[in-house]
Amino acid sequence: MASSAGLSLCGQAVVVRGGSRFLATSIASSDDDSLFTYDCSTAEKKSQENKGEDGPPMDQGSDTILASAFSKSGSYFALTDDSKRLILFRTKPWQCLSVRTVVRRCTALTFTASEEKVLVADKSGDVYSFSVLEPHGCGKLELGHLSMLLDVAVSPDDRYVLTADRDEKIRVSWAAAPHSIESFCLGHTEFVSRVFVVPHLPELLLSSSGDGTLRLWEYRSGRELHCCHLTSLQEPMEPWGNKRFAVSRITYWCQENCVALLCDCIPVVYVFQLDAPRQQLVYQQQLTFQHRVWDVAFEESQGLWVLQDCQEAPLVLFRPVGGQWQSVPENAVLKKVSAHLRGNWAMLEGGPRRPPGPPGRGRVPSHRPTWHLFLFRPSGSAGVDDGFSSLYKATFDNVTTYLKKKEERLQQQLEKKRRKNPPPGPNGQTKKMNIHRVPCGREEQVSETQVSVPVLPAQALVETAGAEPRGSKADPLVPDREAQAHQTI
Repeated sequence: MASSAGLSLCGQAVVVRGGSRFLATSIASSDDDSLFTYDCSTAEKKSQENKGEDGPPMDQGSDTILASAFSKSGSYFALTDDSKRLILFRTKPWQCLSVRTVVRRCTALTFTASEEKVLVADKSGDVYSFSVLEPHGCGKLELGHLSMLLDVAVSPDDRYVLTADRDEKIRVSWAAAPHSIESFCLGHTEFVSRVFVVPHLPELLLSSSGDGTLRLWEYRSGRELHCCHLTSLQEPMEPWGNKRFAVSRITYWCQENCVALLCDCIPVVYVFQLDAPRQQLVYQQQLTFQHRVWDVAFEESQGLWVLQDCQEAPLVLFRPVGGQWQSVPENAVLKKVSAHLRGNWAMLEGGPRRPPGPPGRGRVPSHRPTWHLFLFRPSGSAGVDDGFSSLYKATFDNVTTYLKKKEERLQQQLEKKRRKNPPPGPNGQTKKMNIHRVPCGREEQVSETQVSVPVLPAQALVETAGAEPRGSKADPLVPDREAQAHQTI
């Protein structure tokens, strides 16, 4: 997941992309002023690409470039865009070879080491292969995950395909039979944003994640060799010190065994050195920038190229000087490429955005908030404006709410019980009785009256045993039976 601006270096070729366009030039000599530009909005569009899986028409996309990659030798360059197309180029000289459709929008792509295939990973978790030797051939489904794929890589010997998904997994599959799984690299606690196989150490794998870690693996066995927590390298006074972030780009310099990491949404590049004998990563330096950083890439003979959001100096070159990485003055080649970028600056400022379409089967409306606090968009393989912020796991604490409601319900039940059974009086428990008034020769309706008669203890009952019983003349409520009989006679 990344912004629409990106930087790619391979051999003597450099490509800078932004929006739906990219430009390519040579860095072999400052005298070579040739420039190749391409706009995806002018590419061929086929009618079947606008149909969903069940046939209904879908939105056509914005033609924004989502992912791009060079082949190992630099002879080929491929990209995918928001209109679900895979476009293949030859670089010597630059020429568009084919425009093919993909099933879903892609998140990452890579060439095999033999340069015979392009592997494309998409949002639904599938990896398709497209032939390079047959530029117009259809794609073939190679493997699938149950979760969204974020990156794909191939081992230098083409034996293994490595895929990273949103569900914290790195899967190592056999390239000849992708349904056969060699191992899983498990340990990340958030989505795996990037995977990178070390070129001259083909048994080692670098991975980054939304948990803010960089990990080194022996991927064939799935064994973790080293883990570095990037959050521990931050200064407490930095404005982004308490923000979650992921690595959006991993680039490697074979000459010095250096690893550079570009972080999502923050203007920081971390530099490590890979200690191969000890199989660990050694932290070297943190590079902080005043402008938004779009992308980084190593050029073997020069150093680290940084593409930033600054029209006066869009490219900055860093080299190690006295053990510290420092920016060096622009050379003739850098000035030439920077001049081309300034002439096409509108391309880098965002390019066209996808217009909002009606919700339906082929499109799910987005309700994600805009993170105005983050001033720096990331760069990497795929292109979205909000970086990785929408990929973090959401935590819902519904147990606390349930316990609170349960306590309220129990309190209501106790209150109802108290109202129904009032508390005992001073002489003990109370008992309710209904006493009816008997009419004495008069035909009248007397309503029932409730009185509370205290329940006396046993000793009190003995003391009152000789008292005048109810029904005597002392009781005004019940008339004497003998008087009633005499009146009747």
